[in-house]
Amino acid sequence: LDMEFTGLHSTSPQNNEPSLFDSPAERYLKARQSVQRFTVTQLGLAIFSNENANKYVVHSYNFFLFRASCGSSLTGRFLKDGIPYMNEVQEKILSQHLLAGSWKVSSALDRDVLKKAIDEVTCWIAAAEEEETMILQDLSGYQVFEVQLVLRQALQNVWTQPIGDKKVMVKKVSPQHRQLLENSPYDHCQKEFILLSARGFTNLFQTLVKAKKPLVGHNMLMDLMHLHDKFYKPLPESYEEFKRNIHSLFPVLIDTKTITKSIWKKCPFPRVCNLLEVYAVLCSSILNPEDPACPVIALASDCSRYAEKKSPHEAGYDAFLCGSVLLKSAHLLLCKSTDHAVEADPSFSQYLAVLAEYLNKVNFIRGGISSINFSGEDVPCQRPPLLVVHVRGWPGLNERQIYQEFKALCRFDVRWLSKNRFILLSNKFKDVRRVLRDYKHHPHLRVSIYRHWWHSPRVNCLLQVSGIVALWSLLAFVLGGAP
Repeated sequence: LDMEFTGLHSTSPQNNEPSLFDSPAERYLKARQSVQRFTVTQLGLAIFSNENANKYVVHSYNFFLFRASCGSSLTGRFLKDGIPYMNEVQEKILSQHLLAGSWKVSSALDRDVLKKAIDEVTCWIAAAEEEETMILQDLSGYQVFEVQLVLRQALQNVWTQPIGDKKVMVKKVSPQHRQLLENSPYDHCQKEFILLSARGFTNLFQTLVKAKKPLVGHNMLMDLMHLHDKFYKPLPESYEEFKRNIHSLFPVLIDTKTITKSIWKKCPFPRVCNLLEVYAVLCSSILNPEDPACPVIALASDCSRYAEKKSPHEAGYDAFLCGSVLLKSAHLLLCKSTDHAVEADPSFSQYLAVLAEYLNKVNFIRGGISSINFSGEDVPCQRPPLLVVHVRGWPGLNERQIYQEFKALCRFDVRWLSKNRFILLSNKFKDVRRVLRDYKHHPHLRVSIYRHWWHSPRVNCLLQVSGIVALWSLLAFVLGGAP
């Protein structure tokens, strides 16, 4: 699975960018704000079928999605050909409106389309004979139903019927004939048909949930959050509830980013930047191409366009890369676990067994832990020690200026601690050692290891209050005298 969004991090008064200081719950709340502001434009799904032995056939699909209620700011094929979708709450609201007859047009764009359709039909019907028909064209998605509902509500002597996915036939009929047609079981504007069309891609999402197959992605936290928000339910405020919901929907998650990070430590794996480079390295230099047990991945005939693709631009292609990287990484780990080439053709269950420690562990970018565990408690990882920077003779410095000061040497996240003091946090031990060495004799910035009992403002405040109380008690004892 891979998804493309209209945005990643939203701008707000609060700082929503990822930070090494973030706990999983804090990061979730940041990302939740962004997910609620953006929508999904593409969803790539690659289905890997284990045909025989170690051969896998891939059917890869790229779905263009568009939720009509998000307005008319998007252009291009997302409006023209986008597949609608909705979560359970939106479906319930639509169902209630349809039942009560209080249905409304969903967006300004649709209102323009419907106004044009009504004008065309109104001009045509005045001169039309009974049983005469006309065709409305260039409609898309849910507009096919919206046009019919509006025309039937506005004109009592018309009947409508969809033709394909983008056209609607309008027929002039008598009110008596109209009443007979409305009670017909073949009426495509019945509530069930409208809901089925409005759900759109959500129908496929529900099929994926029922299948309970392993769901594979790369850096898939944001993908999972959008899946929950757009196709299931609005994201809850509780981070733990979100984890429980996702684990209930998809009991087996596999993040190829988590796997490849581990391979860096176990195998001579080059440090590459993106999924395409990981795939290229696994195909060219890491795995033995002569190994007959190595998984063979064949694209289905309807996906041959991906065979010559040089860079990922489509979610469908990235989904194909995710699955391919998973199989090749699993085979590499299986070879390492046996210290020699795998003799027999390994099954996918063997691959799952060697990947057991990575299942349901989703990569956590620049945060307090390395991965989120969707099937249990999150386990803290070992991090370099915090550093504290004490500023002397350089008034007015803020977090951004401190960040820029150290950025030239290495990357630290910065947080204000107290007056003239800041905390630095890195995910690399070598960066901590370098800064301690290079800033040892700096005239304005004194850098040292953070000690909670020495540097914490709360502890300092507590010690000061305790000291004052102790001093007054001593003075009272001395000045009061003893009988």
